[in-house]
Amino acid sequence: MQILEATPNRFQGIELDPAALPHDPEEFRTRLSASLQEWKHEAFKVVWITIPIERAALIPVATQAGFSFHHSGTDYLLLTKRLEPNALIPEYATHYIGAGGVVINEREELLVVSELHRRSESPYYKLPGGALHPGEHIATCVQREVFEETGVRTKFEKLVCFRHWHGYRYDKSDIYFVCRLSPLSENISIQAEEIEECLWLPVTEYLSSKIVSTFNKHIVKAAIESPGVTHMEIEGYSDPERHEIFMPNGMAKISKSGSIRIIRIEG
Repeated sequence: MQILEATPNRFQGIELDPAALPHDPEEFRTRLSASLQEWKHEAFKVVWITIPIERAALIPVATQAGFSFHHSGTDYLLLTKRLEPNALIPEYATHYIGAGGVVINEREELLVVSELHRRSESPYYKLPGGALHPGEHIATCVQREVFEETGVRTKFEKLVCFRHWHGYRYDKSDIYFVCRLSPLSENISIQAEEIEECLWLPVTEYLSSKIVSTFNKHIVKAAIESPGVTHMEIEGYSDPERHEIFMPNGMAKISKSGSIRIIRIEG
């Protein structure tokens, strides 16, 4: 019996080639059974199958063979099966990541929004911001979200603090980064599909308002008072396309020769 086409990975697992999977469920059933016996004999620990949506008829066959759902995308489902008890199967994505912007102008006014689709019937003011897109940096996200929601262009200055909570959407956890931004423009143009109101509100009024949450007051205060951490690239390590590193101002920089000097990190 022909073994299914697969490639070993560095974790002693075996990953099937999605493009080489049979279209016929019965052929898949027979070859999968023979393949599992062979891979177990070869001491592989976990089998990974990515089934494209156009071969969805293979999914029941895999589950009947003892495979479990790991995660899915818009056009595939990934399943796994342990060949060795207690073999490690890394979890898929467990968190949402979002960023909010504290934007304060020269008149000590804070840019705030009231969402159209909010949990409470009563209006309340919060920071503009939203979720990171796949492959998007935090700094890029918060500038984009502020502009989309308010029409105000900004410059990223520093990362101030973050909040981590559990039991968010689809029972995933959520990390929310708070960033300090400086405005490059002030004219407001709201995103009518999501935002009911947007305005520049005096910081003192925001911090004393009864319709502002305690959490939002604390993070705005932190953005004003905290030095935060700024963006830094590490020579010989950073890849600007993949990495986004934040460290305190005045961190020591190590040169290629190994000598150390104190530098000021620009935001």
